[in-house]
Amino acid sequence: MIAISREKFVLNISRFIVFIGLISGLMYWRIDHIYRCLVALIGLYIPDIVQNKFPHPPDKLKHILKPIYNDKTMAVLGVFIAVHVSLVNVPFTTIDLFHKEWRDADMISHFLGGLTVWLITAEVVNEFSNHLSLKKRQFILYSFLLFFTLGIGWEIAEKLSEGEISFIRETAGNKVRDIIMDTLGALFGLYLVEEKRFPFRLKLNNG
Repeated sequence: MIAISREKFVLNISRFIVFIGLISGLMYWRIDHIYRCLVALIGLYIPDIVQNKFPHPPDKLKHILKPIYNDKTMAVLGVFIAVHVSLVNVPFTTIDLFHKEWRDADMISHFLGGLTVWLITAEVVNEFSNHLSLKKRQFILYSFLLFFTLGIGWEIAEKLSEGEISFIRETAGNKVRDIIMDTLGALFGLYLVEEKRFPFRLKLNNG
């Protein structure tokens, strides 16, 4: 019997939950959720595909691709996607907590999303830290600048797409709350990296 790591196990559980979501979407023929789950499943299998096909990434790309080769980071991504998919469509029901029945459920997704996006962004910055001789403050500054650029960009894109989806209408206050939850998730990620050295260790040259 081939033993798998705890991180791979978490990732496999996340894939199974998303697969359950796909079955639920097919049961009630919810097209948007079928597409969502298919994209999520493909995304969750990308780490295995990349790791198997390219066990040694090219030197020019290895820093940028580092999160994909880190099973701990990918496990966090898997948990985020599994939870989000389940909130958007509770398995074996037509309940959409995220957009309809319990709109505050998006706080959970934004917290986990903020955690995941910051960890991925920070891990890339961390890989470049030795080359750039980054200090701790610089690492935090650059990682959060990239994080907020992505987060605010996403909120703007989401606002512009509201006209395409009739039941999605978010106020300015809701957008602010989303960014706050994103930030809390990112700060939790910073705590994990600094205090728990999870899912990666800092490579800063100057503490």
